[in-house]
Amino acid sequence: MLSKTKKSKIFVLDTNVILHDHTCIYQFQDNDIILPITVLEELDKFKRGNDLINFQAREFTRVLDEIVGDDIFNGGKSLGAGKGRIRIETGKPFSDELKASFREDIPDHRILAIADFTAKTYPRRKTVLISKDINLRMKAKSLGIQAEDYKTDQVTDENVLDKTITTFDNFDDIVIDQLYQQGSFAKADVKDFNPDANECYIFRGNQSSALARYDAKSERIYRVEKKSAYGIKPRNAEQTFSLNMLMDPEVRLIALTGKAGTGKTLLALAAAIEQHRQYEQILLARPIVALSNRDLGYLPGDASEKINPYMQPLYDNLAVIKHTFNPRSNEYQLIEEMVKDEKLNITPLAYIRGRSLSNAFFIIDEAQNLTPHEIKTIITRAGEGTKMVFTGDLWQIDSPYLDMKSNGLAYMVDRMRNQELFAHINLVKGERSYLAELASNLL
Repeated sequence: MLSKTKKSKIFVLDTNVILHDHTCIYQFQDNDIILPITVLEELDKFKRGNDLINFQAREFTRVLDEIVGDDIFNGGKSLGAGKGRIRIETGKPFSDELKASFREDIPDHRILAIADFTAKTYPRRKTVLISKDINLRMKAKSLGIQAEDYKTDQVTDENVLDKTITTFDNFDDIVIDQLYQQGSFAKADVKDFNPDANECYIFRGNQSSALARYDAKSERIYRVEKKSAYGIKPRNAEQTFSLNMLMDPEVRLIALTGKAGTGKTLLALAAAIEQHRQYEQILLARPIVALSNRDLGYLPGDASEKINPYMQPLYDNLAVIKHTFNPRSNEYQLIEEMVKDEKLNITPLAYIRGRSLSNAFFIIDEAQNLTPHEIKTIITRAGEGTKMVFTGDLWQIDSPYLDMKSNGLAYMVDRMRNQELFAHINLVKGERSYLAELASNLL
């Protein structure tokens, strides 16, 4: 049995925590874990499929299979040195209060019943329901049960979420002139200057200004020139910096964040096509978050017809680039040939998992809808010569169990910051149209 005198906590896990991170049971230090039998029943529904959420369900089943035994139903089984015990708890009767509050016999309420039973069985210990479902957490609190979000992989520094380009006003014109004449200056030339790797700056003097970027290897600040990529010209400083990173072969991992209409995906795609000779394949992918959480099988048509509506925004960006050229031009024909030969491939993200991507330019759109573990799974697919670009709007998360602090894109930016092969640009100014910019700001 779980000790009634032990001072550590007891955590009751909801299904969505496991679907978010299949290694979650090892993240609770020396506290004990209760896994409701209802959770195993729900996981069984997610085991089949190609989406990353199905992968999480299968992997957790394998993890549980390694530690399973009779003890897991009777008193619990240790998760290892320095860890607590895990126990699968069978269904428990609804208390009178739970019956009066929630009439339906649904999985969420069965999990609540087990959390309620655990809290009353071990009154000397703190029982906490861990769920990424806000409504379930509110229901638990209404019954006097403590409930929390799964916080292990949340962003610790919120400044990464709304980072903007640092501007130095009244900067020394002589140093700016050195940027134009020599192309760079040493970090030591500026007092109290401690930049992160690949951090970008705007220097404004009394008579001149310059865009610049810090190179951690040489510890020098280099001037960033405004350059176009396959017919797409940057319209502001943020887009100029983004293209500079996208065209730099030394920067292998890039995060482009920002609201809709700032040009994140368009810039990434234009840079990829501009460098098509350097890569064997250009891949564009995005996670499928179905409307109202309905499975793709609910939609009519074959596999291609089901998927195309979700991929259409990527085709739209490709069309913008194509239409900057005459249909008879070599540039236009090149894109047509790349699509036909599948050197430029637009695909759902679920089809990427399991592949090893060598010498590819890989763009992952809408990455804010991925979990931290899913981001890790994707990045570990990168082989030699591969460049990965994650784009997304941290304010527009469609997944019901992710928020600004727990989504994979924000987590990656937080953890990868100051690595020499990583760069992050947060695009603030919308360039799609004045109407789109106005709607984004006011609505």
